[in-house]
Amino acid sequence: MLFFSVQETLWMVLAAIVLDLLLGDPNWRWYTHPVTWIGRVIGALEKLLLRPEADSAAVKRCKGLLLAAVTVSGAFGVIGLAVWAASAIHPYFGYAVNVWFISTTIAVKGLREAAMAVYTPLQEERLEDARKYVGYIVGRDTTRLDEPEITRATVETVAENIVDAVISPICYALLGGAPLAMLYRASNTLDSMVGYKNDRYLDFGWASARWDDVLNWIPARITGLLLVLAAAVTPGLHAVRSLGAIRRFARLHPSPNSGIPESAVAGALGIELGGVNVYYGRVSERARMGWPLREREREDIRRTVKLMYTVSFTVAGGLLLCALLSL
Repeated sequence: MLFFSVQETLWMVLAAIVLDLLLGDPNWRWYTHPVTWIGRVIGALEKLLLRPEADSAAVKRCKGLLLAAVTVSGAFGVIGLAVWAASAIHPYFGYAVNVWFISTTIAVKGLREAAMAVYTPLQEERLEDARKYVGYIVGRDTTRLDEPEITRATVETVAENIVDAVISPICYALLGGAPLAMLYRASNTLDSMVGYKNDRYLDFGWASARWDDVLNWIPARITGLLLVLAAAVTPGLHAVRSLGAIRRFARLHPSPNSGIPESAVAGALGIELGGVNVYYGRVSERARMGWPLREREREDIRRTVKLMYTVSFTVAGGLLLCALLSL
């Protein structure tokens, strides 16, 4: 747990979850989110290291490995130093700094806001605005998407990010406090910036993408089980079908992890996710998750957000119980 006991860590991770639920990502003029700083570092290192036309594939892989190593070790070291310095000033200041930085790696409220920014214009029949806002959270071309496809894109993003922005950072915070949680967030940011299978990043981003897969492997499977449990206690959703979808469809996804939450949500809702996406004019066929028992509809966005909150409250409740039992 680095600087704190198991009991202290349980309470601080619980506090961080509550803080994220209350504040999300604050829009303060003077405040820059840590992930923004990590993104700036990655962008600067990419400009320094990558020469797409001159470097061989092997050189790109070596440079990509260097990029990943510097970024994740830097994030771990800087946050570790900050928590250590705060704790040296006063233990309670150390607690506060640790809680704050853990909360910045979790994004339950932020995911909800991003999803509802798509749902609201759909509800008001403003399709162009819905296309614009879904374009902020997915990499595919959204200019021609109809309502079922906008819904699919949003549901897939929220489902996948239940791992990336909720369960994984909580798991790593429990293991190593804010420093390890921020190491995870740096790894995830690397994957989102350079982990693409295109001409520019296929080799340079290989290490970042594989490292992110490794870090998410166990949390993704925990998330799948939690989503099945959440479906079981949510009226109108289907837990058995959710579990069946994981078993049948998750392995078809190109990611070893993303298929688990996506198929779990698809099965719970009784819809099909995956299908045809367009990236920069190129058509990509994504593995189809779940059974198309009905047409996708805008309310599926709200249902997926509700599943995310149910998972989050389940985790928070489990942490509270463990913390109380440790007293």
